[in-house]
Amino acid sequence: MSGSVPDELLDPAERMGPDELAALQLSRLQATLRHAYDHVEPYRRKFDAAGVRPEDCRSLADLARFPFTTKADLRAAYPFGMFAVPMAEVRRLHASSGTTGLPTVVGYTEHDLSVWAEVVARSIRAAGGRPGHKVHVAYGYGLFTGGLGAHYGAERAGCTVIPASGGMTARQVQIIQDFRPEIIMITPSYMLTLLEEFERQGVDPRGTSLRVGVFGAEPWTEGMRAEIEERFGIDAVDIYGLSEVMGPGVAQEFAEGKDGLHIWEDHFLPEVVDPLTDAVMAPGESGELVFTSLTKQALPVIRYRTRDLTRLLPGTARPAMRRMEKVTGRCDDMIILRGVNVFPSQIEEIVLRTPAVAPHFRIELTRPGRMDHMAVRVEARVGAGPEQRAAAAAAIARGVKDGVGVTVDVTVVEPETLERSVGKIQRVKDLRGLRGGS
Repeated sequence: MSGSVPDELLDPAERMGPDELAALQLSRLQATLRHAYDHVEPYRRKFDAAGVRPEDCRSLADLARFPFTTKADLRAAYPFGMFAVPMAEVRRLHASSGTTGLPTVVGYTEHDLSVWAEVVARSIRAAGGRPGHKVHVAYGYGLFTGGLGAHYGAERAGCTVIPASGGMTARQVQIIQDFRPEIIMITPSYMLTLLEEFERQGVDPRGTSLRVGVFGAEPWTEGMRAEIEERFGIDAVDIYGLSEVMGPGVAQEFAEGKDGLHIWEDHFLPEVVDPLTDAVMAPGESGELVFTSLTKQALPVIRYRTRDLTRLLPGTARPAMRRMEKVTGRCDDMIILRGVNVFPSQIEEIVLRTPAVAPHFRIELTRPGRMDHMAVRVEARVGAGPEQRAAAAAAIARGVKDGVGVTVDVTVVEPETLERSVGKIQRVKDLRGLRGGS
C-alpha cells in the first residue's frame, strides 16, 4: 500500500513546479491579507499598529513585515471576534479543549470544508490510501477537529469510513477484526492502548487487516514509530494539523519515504522563527513553526504561532512543496529543570530503548524544597521480574542524566497501572503549585 500516488489521483497543485507554486502562493497571500484587514477588526488594529497594509506585500518575503497571531489573540476575541464572514455563511464550528483557558473557536464556510476535505484526502493518498479502502477513524468526534476532519477527507478520497471515534477500546478491536479496515487514523498513544487490548483478547495484532496507521494530534518519536510498526506490522506515518490553521491535513508524511511531512503549500504558507527573538530562521534551521492560511474564508490566520518546534527542508515526493521535520516537542512542553531544558520526547526516546519496560510513562514535577524535582513513573512489561525492573530504572535514570543532563528519580510500576489515553496524551503532571508539592 505504500507505493507512490498514481498520476491520475494527483491534485493540480501537486503537479506544480516551484515558480508556478510561488506565484499562486503570492496571489493567495495578498488576497488573504486584504480579506483579513477588511473584515477582521483585530487584524486591522494589529496591521495598523505595525505600520503595514495589505498592499505592502509585494513578495512572499514581505510576509515577515506583518505581525504574528497567537492563541491569546484568538482567546481575546472569543468566541467569534476573529471571523471574517457573517455567521450566516459559517457551516461548522470547532473548538479546542480549553483546558488551560478559554477555548479557541474556529469556523468554516462551505468552501473551507471542501478545502479541508481535499487536503485530508491528499494526505490519505500520500499515506497509501486508495479509493475502496476502509478507514477506521479513531480520533475523537465532536468539537475536536480530528474525527470529522479525517472522516470527510477519507470520504473525499473515495474510501469507506468506519466512524469509531475514541473509547470503547474492546469494541474497537472487535470492529477492526470484523470490518477489516486497511487504514487506521488515530493518536499514537491510543494505538498503544489498542495494542494492549488486542493482546488481552489473545489476538495477534500483526494478523489484522491494517496496513497503514495515520497518526497525529500529539508529538511522537521515531522510537514510537518503530514500536508500533514492529508490533502491528504496519506502516506508521505522521499527519499534522491544528484547529486554528485548519485541522488535520496541513501536512502529511509519505509512506514510501517517511522522511518528514510535506506541507500542502498551496493552502498553508510556513515559516520557522526563533521563539525568543521572533527572527525568521534560514532553511534547515530549527525553531517555532508559524503558518499563514492562503485559502481560508471564515477564519484566516496570519503568521499563527503554533508553538511546535521543527525545521523546514526541501521537498522530496513533492519537490515544489517543502517538508517539515517530525515535531517531537513544543515550546510550551519544555520543562526547565534546574536550568536545563527538558522535553518529554527526550524521556520517551530513552524509555523506548530500555528493555523490560513498556512505552507508557508519566513525568511528575514537584518542589519539595527550593529546587524543582522530576520523577518518572514507567510501566514494566508483563513478565519482567524484580531484577529486570531495577535494571531498567537504573538505565533510564542514567540515560536521562547522560543524555539530557538532569537527575531524575525513576520508578518502574506494575503493568497497566498508568492512566491510558483515548485522545491527546498528557505526559506531564505538574504538582509544584499544590500543597505537599511546593
